[in-house]
Amino acid sequence: MELSAQIGELLRQKGWTMGSAESCTGGNIAHQITRIAGSSDYFSGAVVSYSNQVKMHLLQVAASDLEQFGAVSQQVVEQMACGALQALQCDCAVATSGIAGPGGGTPEKPVGTVWIAAVTPEKSDVHCYHFGTMREANIDAATEAALKMLYRLLS
Repeated sequence: MELSAQIGELLRQKGWTMGSAESCTGGNIAHQITRIAGSSDYFSGAVVSYSNQVKMHLLQVAASDLEQFGAVSQQVVEQMACGALQALQCDCAVATSGIAGPGGGTPEKPVGTVWIAAVTPEKSDVHCYHFGTMREANIDAATEAALKMLYRLLS
């Protein structure tokens, strides 16, 4: 059984719903979850927050944290995940913010840097990943990492 279906089964068992707040994955997490028939039972929705304005206004990310730490940071991705809980009225959420590439990297945050957060009513996790330089591969890798993170929290 594929990972998104396994997540769905765990959410059904718990009676929980999930959502996603996605920047660098551009809705790919939502796509992977909704590929599963019946996912409307447990998937509330997604906010594709590519711009900082959307992060601030829909997900309640602090402007000061965007200014101080940048969109690709632990502080911002944690706030994105918590903001998704509120905006989407769900029980758990994942959030991604990163530099998919091929451009946009800096020496401090090279292409392939992605912060991912997952939150449930019981626990949370946040981690920085360093993938490669290929955009599509980075989007796929970040999606897979986010789903694995949520799966571990739900198990």
